[in-house]
Amino acid sequence: MSTSTDAALTPAQRFGRGVRYTIVGPVDITRGTVGLGMSSAASGASWVSRRLRAEEPAPAKRRPLLYVLIGAGVLAVGAVTFSIVRRSMRPEPSTLPPSVEITPKP
Repeated sequence: MSTSTDAALTPAQRFGRGVRYTIVGPVDITRGTVGLGMSSAASGASWVSRRLRAEEPAPAKRRPLLYVLIGAGVLAVGAVTFSIVRRSMRPEPSTLPPSVEITPKP
């Protein structure tokens, strides 16, 4: 009397089983691929976290006045640019008299 219990498969085992059973295994292939991607992402994140902890960067001093001045400068440059572009898109009025008679004759 054997019991067939599905043990928890690792993503690599699930992927391999899905490839073996290609007819019934598209779900296993998908789950295995997603699992491998997730474990790779977790591994990369832990590596980055370890690297950042090892470097122990000094806390950056915030300079709110500097940020306000930079923001105001960006807004001023944007306003000047908008004004120049808007002005260049307007046609200049002609100083010549109209070539066609404006008032229609009855």
